[in-house]
Amino acid sequence: MYSARDQRDNREWLARIDAAADGLELGSEARSYASDMFLTQLPDEERSKQAVAAASLYAGALIAGEERSQTAVAESMDVSRLSIQQRWKDLLREAGFRPPSW
Repeated sequence: MYSARDQRDNREWLARIDAAADGLELGSEARSYASDMFLTQLPDEERSKQAVAAASLYAGALIAGEERSQTAVAESMDVSRLSIQQRWKDLLREAGFRPPSW
């Protein structure tokens, strides 16, 4: 769980997630999952937030059944595809989901 303070302090990152979701034409469910995962898994290091936000958006889209490619999400969040690839399965596990083995 996350606090209202975390949400307030990271509104810029949440806005970036939302803007990228707009570009990817993702629905409200994917956005909600992405925001919740990002805030729940919030990294301490500011420099890690962009990659975690991107991985959260990718994972949120998967959970909502609106899968987008890692490349498309990476481009929309201005990170490398590898940043997403290295993080999304752990985000799903931490959120209580079992990531696919592919």
